[in-house]
Amino acid sequence: MSGAAGGAEPDDTVGVILDHLRQAAEAHGVHEKEDLGGVFDEQWPEWYAQHMADTLRAAGYRLVRSA
Repeated sequence: MSGAAGGAEPDDTVGVILDHLRQAAEAHGVHEKEDLGGVFDEQWPEWYAQHMADTLRAAGYRLVRSA
């Protein structure tokens, strides 16, 4: 993953992922409460993956497969 936002270095990978996981957790809690009426979201992994992909992309990150 290469980052453009915030000048993230490769060593920052864990921090970037952790930050976006925390953001996703907070947003997902709101989603479960407001959109699902407090019902546990059985498809939370898919929701998290999409949310993280969207927020990482918006922050200027992209996944790059190395050879």
